[in-house]
Amino acid sequence: MGEERRVHLSKAAPEAYAALRSFSTTVGRLAADAGIDARLREIVQIHASQLNGCAYCVRVHVDGAVKAGLDADVIAQIATWRESGVFDERERAALELTESFTFIHEDGIPDEVYDQAGGILSEAEYVALSWVLVAINAFNRVAIAGRYPVPPRAGSSAAVAPDAAPAATTTPREPHIHADGAV
Repeated sequence: MGEERRVHLSKAAPEAYAALRSFSTTVGRLAADAGIDARLREIVQIHASQLNGCAYCVRVHVDGAVKAGLDADVIAQIATWRESGVFDERERAALELTESFTFIHEDGIPDEVYDQAGGILSEAEYVALSWVLVAINAFNRVAIAGRYPVPPRAGSSAAVAPDAAPAATTTPREPHIHADGAV
């Protein structure tokens, strides 16, 4: 995919984007009030972003996860959580819920997922995580539609494939804020 200019929804309709940011701030407070810690919020936001293919949001939430104390091993295991032993029962229920919310168009929230999550998470936790997932899925769509760039970090020794698009030289005009307040 070549470097192509895309409309940034945040600039094209700033009032709508401000409402999404405000919504995300409210969701972050709801999550904190329900006892959803930063670790769990970042885990589900990384996983939803992975599933949606949103490299920009994956980067934002990996940075947030590191700040929340997650190490590289735990972050690397998110994509393979079913085969990994690093997540507790509550995190596993949240990851399952993440997949159902992200692919909600396929089966809705299946009864077995709802029942499993409800047997592990309190109602307040379920509600808060649900809203976190609604918010991150919305932000994923904004970033993907605008092809928000994810260039190598300064000083990175990451090799660029010869057929890869050139690294973007611009950043999104206005960063988005997620349910945990991360920009």
